[in-house]
Amino acid sequence: MSLFSTTFQTIENGISYASQKQQTIAQNIANVDTPNYKSKTVSRTSEFRDLLHNELEAYQTDSKHIPFSDSSQRAITQQGNTSYQANGNNVDMDKEMADMAENQIYYEALVDRLNGKFNSLQTVIRGGK
Repeated sequence: MSLFSTTFQTIENGISYASQKQQTIAQNIANVDTPNYKSKTVSRTSEFRDLLHNELEAYQTDSKHIPFSDSSQRAITQQGNTSYQANGNNVDMDKEMADMAENQIYYEALVDRLNGKFNSLQTVIRGGK
């Protein structure tokens, strides 16, 4: 029997994903004026999403809410088929800023959930006090 559920590992994977996504977004923003730079995105693999969906079901009150799921398997892909500037660059600052805000909300939700799990453990250790 495991002392801890897989929730900690799932949250850890989510925080790792959010960190990698933040780094990718920051790299895109830093290269907004670099000629011929193509923006990058971080994506999750479908196999892990299917596995996680079967293991952990989050309650989503609105279809516009960010889903509470993550992947330990992800890929960074380069978006090379578009160009928004005359120099061949395809970084869209509005999209990058929106992605950054969404990623921040996702990260904060994961950290809040992790704090809740630690508070539960602390309550158990103290004997319910």
